[in-house]
Amino acid sequence: MPRRRKRARFEQLTEFERGRIIGLREAGLSYRAVASRVQRNSSTVMRVWKQWTDECRTTRKSGSGPRNVTSARDDRHLVRMARTDRTASSRQLAALWSIATGVSLCASSIRRRLLQCGLRARTPLYRIPLTHDHRRLRLQWANQHRDWRADWQHVVFSDESRFNLWYHDGRIRVRRYAGERHLPECIIERHSGRTPGVMVWGAIAYHRRSQLLRIVGNLNSNRYIREVLQPEAVPFLQSLPGAVFQQDNARPHTARIVKSFFAAQQVQLLPWPACSPDMSPIEHVWDVIGRRLARDPRPVASADELWLSFYYVKLNHQIDYVDSYKFGLANSTMVHRKERISGLLDHHVLDY
Repeated sequence: MPRRRKRARFEQLTEFERGRIIGLREAGLSYRAVASRVQRNSSTVMRVWKQWTDECRTTRKSGSGPRNVTSARDDRHLVRMARTDRTASSRQLAALWSIATGVSLCASSIRRRLLQCGLRARTPLYRIPLTHDHRRLRLQWANQHRDWRADWQHVVFSDESRFNLWYHDGRIRVRRYAGERHLPECIIERHSGRTPGVMVWGAIAYHRRSQLLRIVGNLNSNRYIREVLQPEAVPFLQSLPGAVFQQDNARPHTARIVKSFFAAQQVQLLPWPACSPDMSPIEHVWDVIGRRLARDPRPVASADELWLSFYYVKLNHQIDYVDSYKFGLANSTMVHRKERISGLLDHHVLDY
């Protein structure tokens, strides 16, 4: 038999419950029988029925219930405190409130007041820390490419990404009752060290994509040329007239030997500001692939099996990781993205 949810103390009756009580009483049921049907106390049923017979209404009186400890001015002050330190917990805010006003306020009241004012506790968005120079260069780059339209159709975005065997990104939820936190079926195991996984390289262009390449071990400049650029990247660029190659500023990408290779192959590079992975549309591609791999019903126990899962995801879910997002390179989309970079005054880019 499933467990019955415990009612909170002094939980108010809904309009549906009040109407149901009146209907059952008019049908001739006793107070005790009605209370058993609606799972309420007999005294509650009697009060609802008396209110209906005496006053012909079922709504609560205005102003009934406990009064708020804080005034509207206090609530505004509490909101300012929460906005000053966005990461402060309700207990920390309660302590600060007690110091500032001399009045004690419990953490649950703090949470209710902030929730009524529209401030809800959310999971923070994690981004790479940006220095002043990083922000200045990002803004400068966005202003230089603000007026690009059809030019984005010639850009080839490339990047590496690592997919681990066991990775919890915070999206998984566990449905459990109170007191079941430590049950084995409600626990997700997480390794403290680096878990086995697969690193892949890929590139996308306007309605085009390269093959996914698996990179085993650490990637250096020589391996980058021998295993990525020569067999896949350069032929892919040569198949696109007027292609411009984009890559981040990782050390294997910016070594002298790599720059000499690009010059010898006459590859045109797109300048890219440092610490700016959030500006590349290919990051959304990795997110799509990661979500699809997470929904793969087959168990994966090794890196080789994980690599085979890429083909399973692509064939069975028919992923074309370019067209799934239209590559993010429709002219209006990319222009809007660059305007967001400029509008945010060289801060992190919003997801679109």
